[in-house]
Amino acid sequence: MRRMDEPSPIVITLAQVGLRLRRIRTQRGLTLSALAEATGISISTLSRLESDRRRASLEVLLPIAQAYGLPLDELVGPVGSGKSRIHTRPRVHHGRAHFSLTDRPSPLKAWKLVIPASQNRPEPCTHEGHVWLYVLSGRVRLVLGGRELVLEPGEAVEFDTGLPHWFGPFGGSAVEVLGLLGGQGERIHVRTGPLSR
Repeated sequence: MRRMDEPSPIVITLAQVGLRLRRIRTQRGLTLSALAEATGISISTLSRLESDRRRASLEVLLPIAQAYGLPLDELVGPVGSGKSRIHTRPRVHHGRAHFSLTDRPSPLKAWKLVIPASQNRPEPCTHEGHVWLYVLSGRVRLVLGGRELVLEPGEAVEFDTGLPHWFGPFGGSAVEVLGLLGGQGERIHVRTGPLSR
């Protein structure tokens, strides 16, 4: 059992990111300038990150992971606890990290999505299904048909994905959302009354 004054495993892992980033870059024979060009992150930011003078954040780690063609967890390292765990590898698509939360056949797919602040340009799409979104952190802008709304942490929304839709960060920070998608239009059944005994 971890004592309260001990740093958590994730803090220990993030503290080692700078050395890992420098090692990966030098192994690939890249200069800071070349990496800056590939990621759009300034040379000074990359230098501070590698020397642990800047805290690693998802907004800078996602483009670096993409530039290297590596999963995000290879940059930050696995979070060790001494116990066997299943670690979900994110699938990065268009700069968004998707974590699948369902590993068995089901009409509903559950996932967590982390979207960096830079992914804020609406690109509406349509597909078959019905989605339910819950905002974990950040403010989420939802474009649905001809309407727009901003969701705060703790708020949820559901909609038919046959409508043109897009969602992403509103403001200058990354967002995290949980989602459930019914591929054939299955809706979420929400119990609104008190539970009976």
